[in-house]
Amino acid sequence: MNVSYILRLLCLSLASFFLIHSTVGLLVSWLSSVWVRFALRVTPRAAARFLLILRLFPPMVALILVAGLCVPSYLWLEPAATTEDISTWCLAAAVLAVAVWGISITRAARALVGSFCYIRHCKKVGRKTATAWIVEDAAPVLGLAGIIHPELVMSQKLLSALPKDQLVAALRHERAHGVSRDNLKRLLILLAPDVFPYFHGFTTLERGWAKFTEWSADDRAVAGNSRRSLSLAAALVRVARMNPAPESSALVASLLADGRDLSARVDRLLSLEANAPKRGRRVPIFVVGGTVMLVVGAIAAALEPVTLQSVHQLLEHLVR
Repeated sequence: MNVSYILRLLCLSLASFFLIHSTVGLLVSWLSSVWVRFALRVTPRAAARFLLILRLFPPMVALILVAGLCVPSYLWLEPAATTEDISTWCLAAAVLAVAVWGISITRAARALVGSFCYIRHCKKVGRKTATAWIVEDAAPVLGLAGIIHPELVMSQKLLSALPKDQLVAALRHERAHGVSRDNLKRLLILLAPDVFPYFHGFTTLERGWAKFTEWSADDRAVAGNSRRSLSLAAALVRVARMNPAPESSALVASLLADGRDLSARVDRLLSLEANAPKRGRRVPIFVVGGTVMLVVGAIAAALEPVTLQSVHQLLEHLVR
């Protein structure tokens, strides 16, 4: 198959991305349980940040290496006037890269559209108060919807059912999600490609991130105050008994999330020791340092002619 200079560059870039991403992604996925167990040793906020970095690590590595090494080596060493056949393996890898990106972009776009429609519906049928949009919904709804300027949405049923102290604690929990920009992080996770088309591989990491995100929002909401802790625990149990509706959008941070971690959240809130601040238990520096070193290393390597020549030779093997 004869292709032009730019199309060959595009095909090689996509194929390189898929091979790097799938290799790193499989390694991260294989060690997912280890990462989640390690995250239990640090604060929920640090744990959520750690697991988010790990989830985004494979596409970040692949994009950095492709943009920092593959593309420069091709542009510098590949003659512009030549035409060259592309191997079936290279073409297949490029198609798989398009597939994983297409699936993730579609997933993120659907979530964005769903979130936009949900907010528009709430504003259409609800009324605005100083704290939230109140909607007449048969189900007990309390959530934070939106990315840039998230809006609190609450049903009249839940507003009437919760005592004042429980309502305040629940609202503090949702505002904690807003402060942490958790809906934006959810969008980044949705946008991050899977290991292979229709093979996710990151479920353990994502569930761990969701759990620690809720724990972090709980801790921020109660701020070590035992009364707030008891009020939030009571609010969670009360709302759970009201059979809340399923989440309306992947980009809506609801009070109960999916309910899978409810008992653990209540146990933490009832334990003063669990809510006490943990000092000196942060994610090791190698997590952030490793990412920074990867970026700096890719830039430094891209400036070395020997490195670019070696990468170009690998691309030649791939294309043939």
